[in-house]
Amino acid sequence: MHRLDDLLPGGVASRGQLARITSSSSVGRWLARGDLLLVAPGVVAIARRATEWLVRARAATLYADGVLSHLSALTAAGLAPETPGPVHVTVPPARRLRDADDVVVHRSRQRLVTIRRSGLEVTEPARSLVEAWVWAESPTRNVRSSAEQPVVRQALIEAVRTKEARPAVIRRESQRRSRHPGRAELSRLLALVEAGCQSELEIWGVLHALPRPPEVPPYVQQHRVVLADGRRVELDAAWPEARVAVELDGAAFHGSRQARERDLRRDTALAGEGWIVLRFSYARLVADPEGCRREILAVLRQRLTTSGPR
Repeated sequence: MHRLDDLLPGGVASRGQLARITSSSSVGRWLARGDLLLVAPGVVAIARRATEWLVRARAATLYADGVLSHLSALTAAGLAPETPGPVHVTVPPARRLRDADDVVVHRSRQRLVTIRRSGLEVTEPARSLVEAWVWAESPTRNVRSSAEQPVVRQALIEAVRTKEARPAVIRRESQRRSRHPGRAELSRLLALVEAGCQSELEIWGVLHALPRPPEVPPYVQQHRVVLADGRRVELDAAWPEARVAVELDGAAFHGSRQARERDLRRDTALAGEGWIVLRFSYARLVADPEGCRREILAVLRQRLTTSGPR
């Protein structure tokens, strides 16, 4: 007696391949009983695993005989979360293949550079980012456009932060697709990330709250300070000449008790080095950016006046 878990360790296989290992009648029986599901033309999956993202991705690549691309490639690479919606694959232009219920098939004449992630062949991150960005900015073709836009933005920020993709390479990929949807906004986001923004909250702070010349000297993003105990810390924004730092506390990274304790210990160590750390919560920063800006300005002007450049 065959066990499906042994026959399909990845949860999915082509129907023909499974029939060759077992028999057509066995496959038909499993389908009739609901143990297997036909998840794409010619592709079957273990029913209880059919909704797993990796099983869906494997099914899509089996059906199309192509590589994961767009947002699906970013998910496989760990740069984007698993989200609802179809799996994206890219194939050569000569392939005559229709979209399936859970698969969007893209065709490309350009040579595909791929990497291996999650056991799957996927388009490399810079190309995946630009393709996902264009698809998310195409509401007439993509009904999930508005839901995918923030996901792709965060994937780009994460890819640059972790050095999975360099801004110059992403920009080149964008420029190869002249006048693509959202190109200007992609360029603006890349510039902000290159300058040091590592989250949407930091981008919001830079655009709406942080003071800048001519009122005060320019700030430095991700400014590194070596503490007396040898620890190295990076400050979201800093004026080294005044030893004033601004930390923008996103809920995801600063909401737990342990995170608050860590922040307090770090701020105390920085105070020992002569730094003032101004912290602004996500809620405060978004609700009252002008008030945050006024508070930062007041401290900066006082420090610059009394202590002068350091």
